Amino acid sequence: MFRYASDQSLYLDAAPEATNLHALLHIPGVVNIHPAYESTLIVFDPELTTHEAIQQAVLTLPPKPPGAQPTRHEIPIHYDGPDLPNVAQLHSISIERVIELHANAEYKVAFLGFVPGFAYLKGLPELLKTPRLSSPRKSVPAGSLGIAGAQTGIYPISTPGGWQLIGRTEVTLFNPANTPMSLLQTGDTVKFIPV
Repeated sequence: MFRYASDQSLYLDAAPEATNLHALLHIPGVVNIHPAYESTLIVFDPELTTHEAIQQAVLTLPPKPPGAQPTRHEIPIHYDGPDLPNVAQLHSISIERVIELHANAEYKVAFLGFVPGFAYLKGLPELLKTPRLSSPRKSVPAGSLGIAGAQTGIYPISTPGGWQLIGRTEVTLFNPANTPMSLLQTGDTVKFIPV
């Protein structure tokens, strides 16, 4: 369940959706957490705590709050991204088929990372698994919908990025003035609606 990662970090081998991430941040000495698909890296201050103390604290954490139910989001998408023709050509299917496959799937937020509010969505149809760009873009506009490998996601802010861009949305995914700041939360489901 636990693996040492460094002198100041510890891997928790459990999917973020099964973990009370909020409670992890309140363990004395924890300075940051980095969730991934099947694990969470817990970074701590070694002058304040130890690997063993973190492990013990994690084992005694309360479960996720029972009222925290995942939300289903329907996000309107303009399927007009610059890489849409390339994705269709790569898979030897039409652009219309790419859109149909992508929009007919239901996605689950595996975790948030990369930049604030960026949700890694699992559930991409097998036929659409696509490599990242060989050279990342210096700037990807906020709201851009991309695919990379077996995942899809929307860039919540303008940032460099290497995912294949197939569409865009006008929905605001991250706003520091909101609580929570990110529209999408771990465990939520997402359905894309072509417009």
